[in-house]
Amino acid sequence: MSTHFVGEGNIGSAPEFREFPNGNDEPRRLLRLNVYFDNPVPTKDGFEDRGGYWAPVELWHREAEHWQSLYQKGMRVLVEGRTVRDEWEDADENERVTFKIEARRVGILPYRIESVMLSPKHASDPAHPAE
Repeated sequence: MSTHFVGEGNIGSAPEFREFPNGNDEPRRLLRLNVYFDNPVPTKDGFEDRGGYWAPVELWHREAEHWQSLYQKGMRVLVEGRTVRDEWEDADENERVTFKIEARRVGILPYRIESVMLSPKHASDPAHPAE
């Protein structure tokens, strides 16, 4: 069972990159982020967090290794994807259930960013056609 998810939060630890063999095809690449989705409520002194939660965010993509250096601990992100129920056993063989987010997109929000450097477009890149 899954459901659509859109949330804004902060990356809580360094991104974790993994690569999985896929037979003779290109390996599958995973970038896992640990994100705290907060619930900021305005107060007269600024904002107060009223009940956020931590969730693992998984981004499966061929560019995942490159993005590992892009996403950083503390960065504010907007995550779009779906929530997925994840069943597993702990070290004592107890059954556990958690929820994770399989992201379609993870956008970087401009909070706490000091600079941005754009790479040039490549004519051979179908995602960025030359103008």
